[in-house]
Amino acid sequence: MRPLHVRLIALYCLVLATGNAIGSSNAVPPLAATGNATAIAPPELPIRMEAGPWNAGHVQGIAVDRQRGHVYYSFTRLLAKYDFDGRLLATLDGWHGHFGDLDFNPDDGRLYGSLEYGDAQAFYIAVVDTTRMDRVGMDASAPGVLSTVLLPEVGQDFSADLDGDGQATPGAHSADHRYGSSGIDGVAFGPAFGRTDGPRLLTVAYGIYANNDRSDNDHQVLLQYDIGQWASLARPLDETALHHSAAGAPHGKYFVRTGNTTYGVQNLAYDTHGQRWLLGTYKGRKPTFPNYTLFAVEAHAQPRRGDLVGVQARDQPGWEQGLLLPLADIGLQDPASGIRGWHQKADVGLQPLGDGLFYLATNLRRGNLHSARVDLVRWTGAADAPFAAVGEPVP
Repeated sequence: MRPLHVRLIALYCLVLATGNAIGSSNAVPPLAATGNATAIAPPELPIRMEAGPWNAGHVQGIAVDRQRGHVYYSFTRLLAKYDFDGRLLATLDGWHGHFGDLDFNPDDGRLYGSLEYGDAQAFYIAVVDTTRMDRVGMDASAPGVLSTVLLPEVGQDFSADLDGDGQATPGAHSADHRYGSSGIDGVAFGPAFGRTDGPRLLTVAYGIYANNDRSDNDHQVLLQYDIGQWASLARPLDETALHHSAAGAPHGKYFVRTGNTTYGVQNLAYDTHGQRWLLGTYKGRKPTFPNYTLFAVEAHAQPRRGDLVGVQARDQPGWEQGLLLPLADIGLQDPASGIRGWHQKADVGLQPLGDGLFYLATNLRRGNLHSARVDLVRWTGAADAPFAAVGEPVP
């Protein structure tokens, strides 16, 4: 007879595939804990949740602490904490920068998100102590709640004067900004590229300006950081005197050729179950590319040094060299460019949950008020619909 935990997993997968029990309730039961009689199973996963409305900007990303049953939403200038029953537990605001994508790090119980000040050429990772987010109306200056670490690599590329006129002209139509960098957005924890195991690294994705008149902006740019020493680097946020306590050089800098997209990777996620990275973007505009909005990179795919097509080398003829990651061999494929991906909205919230399940967010707006709807979906990988609502048959 198969071990108990194997039989439980098989039964759970059967329930997901048939929709039994799920269709008659509003939540998916968690897997029972095995091997530890004292372990507490995480709460059930709601099939749908909503947050807002808030007058703070549209939802930029979500993160889930599955063990405690908490969901975090970034509404650009406000961070909101809800429980799985839809109760608002806490809010945090008090910054004027752009708070983007989020991820929860189970290793330290903290929330990590991109926070950028483009005018000041200051790009931070915000680190939030979620245990201190305990009430509605908290300010980011509250002691010990939010701290930041500067990413100088991002600032150097953003502020690059490529046309040699002595300044980095701001904006999408500028000829400056290396790789078309507009800052940062997507963040996620996962293994080093080329591996499916090992320590979790923080991966940060560049924003990329949409500009059809240049050819050096057709790659997504991903930085990986070992955050082991970040506790000593993090500083409170003070917008009157932005600090320069900075992370060291990234563990690696990688490029994924997708074609130009509008503001780069908006949502980045690592799916432990499928062992792949998912990149959610706004649609690009170049007619020479398929302009997909979801891309995948297999975790085991090895980075290879090669040409960054379209990026002129700085000190010699030809293309700049970089560590390239191949797109996964799944999804739609554009015959002209060879690029693969999906026409799938995944730009304002994408959270892997394990067992092939995800939360997928949709942004809603009424006037100046912004809300978010989050739906429980499962991965299919199908070219026409990579996600299916829980309970629907697999194509």
